[in-house]
Amino acid sequence: MKRTRLKRRGGLPRAAEQLIWQATGLAQSGSRTEDRYWAARLSERIDALLADDEEDLLNDALDHLYGADPSAYDELADFVESRAEAAPGLSAEHDVLLIAAPVLAWSRYRIPAGPVPAAALANLRVHLQAHVLADGVRLALADFLFSPDQLPQGYCATARVTAELGAAALDGHDLRIATDDIPETAYFLSDTRYLLGAVAVPRGQPLFRWQEGDGNREQALAQWRAQGGACLNPLLPGCAQEIVLPDAYFAACRQADTASRPYSVRASVAFLGTALDAPAARLRAVIAPFHERELEEYRIGFTVQGSEQVVHGVVWPLLGAEDETTDCVAQIDAVLRECGVTDIVNLEHGFPVEYCDDCGAPMYPSPDGEAVHAELPEEGTEHIPRHLH
Repeated sequence: MKRTRLKRRGGLPRAAEQLIWQATGLAQSGSRTEDRYWAARLSERIDALLADDEEDLLNDALDHLYGADPSAYDELADFVESRAEAAPGLSAEHDVLLIAAPVLAWSRYRIPAGPVPAAALANLRVHLQAHVLADGVRLALADFLFSPDQLPQGYCATARVTAELGAAALDGHDLRIATDDIPETAYFLSDTRYLLGAVAVPRGQPLFRWQEGDGNREQALAQWRAQGGACLNPLLPGCAQEIVLPDAYFAACRQADTASRPYSVRASVAFLGTALDAPAARLRAVIAPFHERELEEYRIGFTVQGSEQVVHGVVWPLLGAEDETTDCVAQIDAVLRECGVTDIVNLEHGFPVEYCDDCGAPMYPSPDGEAVHAELPEEGTEHIPRHLH
């Protein structure tokens, strides 16, 4: 049971109030000189909280600033992430950074997650160092391909992983992941897998290829897709893939989240075309907003021409600063039309964020304007996951 924490009269612990004060000071700073003052003290306090596993305190401060002061929230969130993925106390001579290499995948079968063979890890290391990382960077990789629910949960857990992988990078070896306590991954048609690593460079030197004078992100991504993708293929048999540019851990995860939304729509259309012999021209897509206290996501229900039954669905979550004013419907519409779906219904009235009581699957909008369970025909589809991630 979660213990009740004693709080100060303001409703927040003193340590959280200090974080809020320092983040607000940084947000209101009028000079780089003042920035450095606040940044140094904010970094010191965050490092201590991460070391003491004070996840709740960090979240208390972030939750308060989210509604009270968006600018200070952005500053604090940026500093918490940057300290968690940087292991600042690990080496006085080196910069250390946790990185992630995401890959989007979809399959009618289970998408693999688990240990990476030593030979495959060695090949991935070669191509990361050749195409993504700057010259002379030390790299350690975790010998595991993670699903989203197997990634470190929270800032303090991320800081611990950074310290372990960072120490391995400084020592010149990869990190073996103990699999006993890693949870089983959920079964989705479309999902993301992550290769995690840490890089170490002499302080102030470039980490990535695009920081060097003759490199750029577009070239790094193209080469990594070609070479790294070939190394990842054997790890994801039976899967269609889309490679995302490796980057700092939190940035890479956000980019994967953003890229996974249109990818899931494309995967859904491709899946229905093969599983139900229903090409895009025979599909209807129903788009609707879903709310809790505010707009949380859009959901897309798919039906096949001649039937009102929702056979499949996709969730399009709002990310970052997106809200009711963001034209997500136009983005979804554009992706559907690129896939060849032209029968598109936009429902303006909102639905509550609901899930099936029996299986936990999201409820999707139907052409009749109701939130219903997506049901694939049983014949020939009994081994296929029920919905996309």
